[in-house]
Amino acid sequence: MKYVKTKAVLNQAVADLSALSALIHQIHWYMRGANFLKLHPKMDTYMDEVNEQLDEISERLITIDGSPYSTLAEFAEHTKIKLEKADWTTPTEKRFEELVAAMRYMTSLYQEGLDASDEEGDDVTNGIFADGKGYFEKTIWMLQAELGLAPNIDA
Repeated sequence: MKYVKTKAVLNQAVADLSALSALIHQIHWYMRGANFLKLHPKMDTYMDEVNEQLDEISERLITIDGSPYSTLAEFAEHTKIKLEKADWTTPTEKRFEELVAAMRYMTSLYQEGLDASDEEGDDVTNGIFADGKGYFEKTIWMLQAELGLAPNIDA
């Protein structure tokens, strides 16, 4: 079988991007306070990017003869991003910290994908993971700046 490790990381990304999208939706829906008018639409931008990555990764997995997770049960069973029930008491800053943590996890997962696709000679998937990792690192920097912190990409 070809691309065994790469397919596994791609499918993990399917589950995790689905959970990440739900986390961003929570932040978007339960946001209040300072900078709401600026930050609320920014969450739409993040959701769009995550959903584009989800589609690209799922289609790449299919292209290399894989089968992406496609049910909420599969996403929940396989994701490593923890989702809690949202409420109105969690400040936006705390939710951004959760988002940064999830995006840090995604950069490490994408690094696994880079390593696997490099080892297995899948240059196309390697490019997808490289682009995605760059997006998440840049977004971490921006979220950290909003929180008044340095990017700490290697954290």
